[in-house]
Amino acid sequence: MDKQEILKKYFGYDQFRSGQEVLIDSILAGRDVLGIMPTGAGKSLCYQVPALMMDGITLVISPLISLMKDQVGALNQAGIHAAFLNSSLTVSQYYKALSYARAGRYPIIYVAPERLLSEEFLDFADHVKISMVAVDEAHCVSQWGQDFRPSYLKITEFVSRLRERPVVSAFTATATREVRDDIIRILKLREPKVLTTGFDRPNLYFGVASPRDRYGAVRDYLDAHPGASGIVYCLTRKQVEEVCGKLQRDGFPAVRYHAGLSDGERKKNQDDFIYDRAQIMVATNAFGMGIDKSNVRFVIHYNMPKNMESYYQEAGRAGRDGEPAECILLYGGQDVITNQLFIENNQDNIELDPETRQLVMERDRERLRKMTFYCFTRDCLREYILRYFGEYGSCSCGNCSNCLTNFETVDMTEAAKAITGCVAASGQRYGVNVILDTVHGSAGAKIRQYRMGENPWYGSLKEMPVYRLRQVMNELQLRGFLTVTNDGYAVVKLGEQAIALQAGEVKVEMKLAREEPRGEKKKEVRKKKKAGALTEAEEELFERLRALRMEIAKEEKVPPYIVFSDKTLMNMCAARPRTREEMLAVSGVGEFKFRKYGERFLRAVMET
Repeated sequence: MDKQEILKKYFGYDQFRSGQEVLIDSILAGRDVLGIMPTGAGKSLCYQVPALMMDGITLVISPLISLMKDQVGALNQAGIHAAFLNSSLTVSQYYKALSYARAGRYPIIYVAPERLLSEEFLDFADHVKISMVAVDEAHCVSQWGQDFRPSYLKITEFVSRLRERPVVSAFTATATREVRDDIIRILKLREPKVLTTGFDRPNLYFGVASPRDRYGAVRDYLDAHPGASGIVYCLTRKQVEEVCGKLQRDGFPAVRYHAGLSDGERKKNQDDFIYDRAQIMVATNAFGMGIDKSNVRFVIHYNMPKNMESYYQEAGRAGRDGEPAECILLYGGQDVITNQLFIENNQDNIELDPETRQLVMERDRERLRKMTFYCFTRDCLREYILRYFGEYGSCSCGNCSNCLTNFETVDMTEAAKAITGCVAASGQRYGVNVILDTVHGSAGAKIRQYRMGENPWYGSLKEMPVYRLRQVMNELQLRGFLTVTNDGYAVVKLGEQAIALQAGEVKVEMKLAREEPRGEKKKEVRKKKKAGALTEAEEELFERLRALRMEIAKEEKVPPYIVFSDKTLMNMCAARPRTREEMLAVSGVGEFKFRKYGERFLRAVMET
């Protein structure tokens, strides 16, 4: 079979997505590749399709057991023999899988990096033909990536021990230029075909909010989206416990996930979420890598993550099926302090020499600063994300909270002069809260203790609300008029632009939301976004097909989305197939799956 026939027969698609064919052709020509493709862009097909055409075994290096199980389960459901080798197998299961692999039963084998240099695996690799080593989540190989795994450094040594060097392919969803260069160098890719399909996910809506009551904001969102499946990320285990407990008491089908739970509870809760028995997962960042659940309709960050890489990877778990999904970040000032503590107490890099460790810490602080600016900016959020990863798009996406808010430009030069003047007059010795309390005219204990009532700018902005003062302070940091130190105590310092501001040489204008936060533009966009929604009749059929899918999933003991994705069910609702040929024309329905489930879904369509 050629690549087009494999795509249709096993995966049910008529055409490749952007970039897939280029990478597949490069691999088949014997060339190393590096594919940087956003979550949901179909990275796995780029090595799965050529694996079925090459003479030998493709080893897929994967960092997580859950990822391997998910991918292997999906391949088996599509009629492709595949296996995984990791610590979840018993000794007898491990040796049985190896013996089947030796016999040529599996064209694709997923393996944990820790297994590569074991005596048993090296002996296995010495007696079979390995045609390709595919490195999934390749950013894990770089200390500058957001999820460095020292075990990934074993990959190069493993490849060098093979009698014949296979094609090496590497894939990741988020990588800055520095990380890309690291991947190529550390994995010793030979003149690789490097392809970046773009980081943009047009189906995702991005929003940032700073609610006074974060839990209330989450509850209101869930009330407005009944039955939707999604993830709520929290910074700490304690917050996961609190938020999940409140949601359960309020009647929401929520489960929790963090490193402090037993393996058994983590597995059960993850399975409940994946198998649609629980719609809401409340978790730390320990959850999510390798979870291929396609129908996640929202990801809410209860706190600001530590960097843009982590945020975009976690937010990207929404809308993997290409349908509209929402990514909401709830920001509070305490999030910065919590993340700074995480950076200062990070034990992941304890093996590094002191100089390199200090360098990594400084890098992490700079990343946190840029993550904080994302929460401050009044410009297009999507454009900010893309620019961070080295892409430049339009200045307005029409599908983020900033683009859909009606802003007005306000001159804040006098307020900016007061704040920078207060910083200068106090000798650049105090933190943000002391400065803002001073210009607001507070009589608090710290203001008295530091004698800030004697500062010439004391009370100069007493008429301005505190939330607005914080916005001005954020803007001054964003534009370089002020900086905040990260070493120990956060102290506000004057930036390069502050002197020009005090001299009246520059103005500070800010985009601020009007009193009516949702303008006509937002209404138009929302209408356009809903234009592709299901009709009432299609919605009825969709629910019927979902129920059938759940019934089959229980029979087969697999997640529902592995039977068919929501997007495939929606395509069935629109096409209403009546024959085998019409069903096979539905995107996501391959020949193997039609033989297994096709007749049952055809009956369901015709009975509605």
